Amino acid sequence: MLEKREEDFITFWEKNRLIQKKNTKQFILGLTFGLFIGLSTLMLIFSGWYQRATMVATTRLNPFVFIVIIVIIAVFMAYLNRKFKWERHEQQYLELLAKKQKLKEKHTANQEGI
Repeated sequence: MLEKREEDFITFWEKNRLIQKKNTKQFILGLTFGLFIGLSTLMLIFSGWYQRATMVATTRLNPFVFIVIIVIIAVFMAYLNRKFKWERHEQQYLELLAKKQKLKEKHTANQEGI
């Protein structure tokens, strides 16, 4: 039989799989992570630790372009994070269902053999 943890996950995911697919909480968490990556990139560029990158960034690019790029990175990371987590849970759910079905078939085969 399946472990209690696996059974709990199956019942949880059966109830919440469609809700989780459209959940905005995960999108906001991913958006925060994307903003963190974008802003940390800006900090590295403008901190001066790499002089040449700072010179190129300040002379060739408009600050508005940086803001647009950060927003694009943040939205992409948010979407990717949400999609990846949902797919991972869905894969685990399908694997556990297959395992449960296989154990059930094995158990019925043993019952018929007796």
